[in-house]
Amino acid sequence: MIIDSHCHLDYSVLYDQLDKIVHRAMENKVKYMLSICTTLESFEKIKIIINKYENIYGTFGIHPHESSKYKNVNSEFILKLKNKYKKIIGIGETGLDFYYNHSNQEIQISSFVNHIEAALELNLPVIVHSRNAEKETYDILKSYKNENLKILMHCFTGSDNFAKKLQTLNSYFSASGIITFKNSIELQNTFKNLPIENLLVETDSPYLAPVPMRGKKNEPSFIKYTVEKLSDLKSLTPLEISKITTENFDKLFF
Repeated sequence: MIIDSHCHLDYSVLYDQLDKIVHRAMENKVKYMLSICTTLESFEKIKIIINKYENIYGTFGIHPHESSKYKNVNSEFILKLKNKYKKIIGIGETGLDFYYNHSNQEIQISSFVNHIEAALELNLPVIVHSRNAEKETYDILKSYKNENLKILMHCFTGSDNFAKKLQTLNSYFSASGIITFKNSIELQNTFKNLPIENLLVETDSPYLAPVPMRGKKNEPSFIKYTVEKLSDLKSLTPLEISKITTENFDKLFF
């Protein structure tokens, strides 16, 4: 059994054929999926998905790219919304993206902090996107070190130094299809050294399809290739990686 800890099933390329997507996932032993929210419109579809499929859970969050459009989504807003939905089990995707800067950096930071505050109040994991913002991301997360914040670094591609710092906060790290790419040697070495008890796997579908599916529309069934690569890096069997990452997901989210 494998859990895809981060996929975007509300995106039309997956949503429009979701029965087939879910069927293929289950055929490939992907028992559960976590569909990640990025906007208010995204959440409207996620509500439909989690009501229809017993094995799919959801999150609520505003992606840093979109934070300028949703300045009204503060911690109070998130708390009120979450209390209506039992199958919303995480807060995010939130964080900082100073590579594209689609939203003002100060607005991104404010949104990130509001998501963290809500996650703490709800005792749910915060699902963190971080790109070109390692120092700022770490400094914000570190400020909550003594408050039992549950942290999941989604699609982790950060430096080895960043990973070591995040380990002091007992962060979890999710491996995506990027670890299968030929040019990701540094990232592969980082995952080789990360503690297995803090690792999850994800597709980030419909993006980042792993080798040998690279270039295609990604979907949860493809996660088996990421599991296989992670098993090579950790000198374990794919079955062991599936079991351990599933147990880690359960520890973090339930």
